[in-house]
Amino acid sequence: MDLSTKETKLVSTGLGVTTCAYFEHPKCENIIYASTHLGGSSCPPKPDYSRGYVWKLYPDYDIFKSTRDGKILEQMTNSPGYDAEATVAFDGSKVLYTSISSGDLEVWSMNTDGSNKTQLTNRLGYDGGAFFNSTATKIVWRVYHPKTEKEIADYKSLLEENSIRPMALQIWTMNADGTNKKQVTNNEAANFGPYFFPNSNRIIFSSNLHDPKGRDFDLYAINVDGTGLERITYFNGFDGFPMFSPDGKYLVFASNRNQIKRGDTNLFIAEWNYK
Repeated sequence: MDLSTKETKLVSTGLGVTTCAYFEHPKCENIIYASTHLGGSSCPPKPDYSRGYVWKLYPDYDIFKSTRDGKILEQMTNSPGYDAEATVAFDGSKVLYTSISSGDLEVWSMNTDGSNKTQLTNRLGYDGGAFFNSTATKIVWRVYHPKTEKEIADYKSLLEENSIRPMALQIWTMNADGTNKKQVTNNEAANFGPYFFPNSNRIIFSSNLHDPKGRDFDLYAINVDGTGLERITYFNGFDGFPMFSPDGKYLVFASNRNQIKRGDTNLFIAEWNYK
């Protein structure tokens, strides 16, 4: 999308289903995204909600890199099962992504040419949506670790069906090499879409913490040590997936506000008084 003209251009293949697109820093000449197009030209079937609200982990998802015009396409992963949710360090040194190649949903890293794939998490449960901080020394990601026998059985059963139920997702941080894992949030809410402030001292994320029914999501900020929780938006609906511009002057996020029809989600940019 051109920010001045709002003109959009299709740069993926237009086949299958595509998710989690991200510019390859620092030059932003390439785009990294996940797609199922090698598994078929049609969109995969929608999730079965008979067991409640679930995310579908389509096994045909692999991660690809293309030029900004979409003309040159390179496959970066080819393991069986779900590979998606890729993001890139600002210095262009590494790619983070979520993969089920180990048998569970874990955060992995690799070089921007697809080499040196390294598993960073290894605890039963969902680990995903990972981002580097501005210096590529820290990682923030969202976590669901089942604890009780029932939670573990339910998680494993859904995983066999290539699905996951996003329950009480928590925010965690770790070093870029996977060491020094620390839990940041500790509540019964669904916390997701975490992103570091430019100074790496705080994290912005989306949560339904304030809504007893769990349907209303707003943006929050918190210190990396779990203190100083602050609510940022107060919209009666969905605000999520916040990200700062590298200089910290702007915040972009997705929201249902100003929707033409129920369920519409659009992108919004706000100036940020960064301190």
